[in-house]
Amino acid sequence: MKRGVYILFFLLFGLGVSGQERDTSKLNMGYIENGDTIIFKNIKEVVVFPEREFKNKRQYRRYSRYVQKVKKVYPVAVEARELLLQYEPVYSSIEDKKERRKMMKQLERELLEKHKAKLKKWSISDGRLLIKLIDRETEQTAYTLIQDFRGNFSAAFWQGIARLFKNDLKSGYDAQEEDKVLEEIVTLIELGYL
Repeated sequence: MKRGVYILFFLLFGLGVSGQERDTSKLNMGYIENGDTIIFKNIKEVVVFPEREFKNKRQYRRYSRYVQKVKKVYPVAVEARELLLQYEPVYSSIEDKKERRKMMKQLERELLEKHKAKLKKWSISDGRLLIKLIDRETEQTAYTLIQDFRGNFSAAFWQGIARLFKNDLKSGYDAQEEDKVLEEIVTLIELGYL
């Protein structure tokens, strides 16, 4: 009996002491208003999309392939945004046109070495998707970017090449209407759900 009391005493007081320490890592900021304490707590954003309903397996497979294409192309668009943020100030600060051209040629060479093998395997629809995603990430159309960095002639030339393959470098990104499904997929990728 005494042994049971000692064990009970030890469990109640011996282990309970460590649980009495206050965890200050989860304290939140707040303020008191009319005697009520209102606490601020940062919570993760929750994005709600309507549940996709597919009429048949064909639609489901089509959507799944589209998701796979976006997952393949999206990292290149993100890299384009990062490169634009990195090189645009440097490019703008260079006064000499010859130096600007030299810098752009060097950047082109580096990008081609890095992505040439991968881009050769892409389809025309992958290119169309990349144009849309670059516009989403940089908030500028591909035509405008080429025009700013390479000039009007290059922009017109590449627009002509894109038109041959039924693409348009001037096409914008419309997250509310035309590119609604694409925006949903990209958002899910960014949040880590896909």
